[in-house]
Amino acid sequence: MANKMHVKKDDIVQVISGKDKGKTGKVLAAFPDEGKVRVEGVNILTKHKKPSQAMQQGGIIREEGKIDASNVLLNCDKCGRGVRTGVQITEDGKKVRVCKKCGQVLDN
Repeated sequence: MANKMHVKKDDIVQVISGKDKGKTGKVLAAFPDEGKVRVEGVNILTKHKKPSQAMQQGGIIREEGKIDASNVLLNCDKCGRGVRTGVQITEDGKKVRVCKKCGQVLDN
């Protein structure tokens, strides 16, 4: 069963702990089963790849690694930084994420 996460793919998030603390980036992928996310420009790993049929040129490849979802906060446009979020139910019965600080709806 998939766990609930407070961030989704394509969200803009701010890292709040670890070596990349303070960086902001877009969520490239979410892994609810592991409770992890992959954020653009955060936790850069270097991999040494050999040339193969699929990849003609080998070498050192830099890519984003996964980080724990608890180490990121959703970015609020109005507040201008990472904020804690709550859930609100709209008039038409939809659940939306809202900023705990200013009350702005964060889902598009």
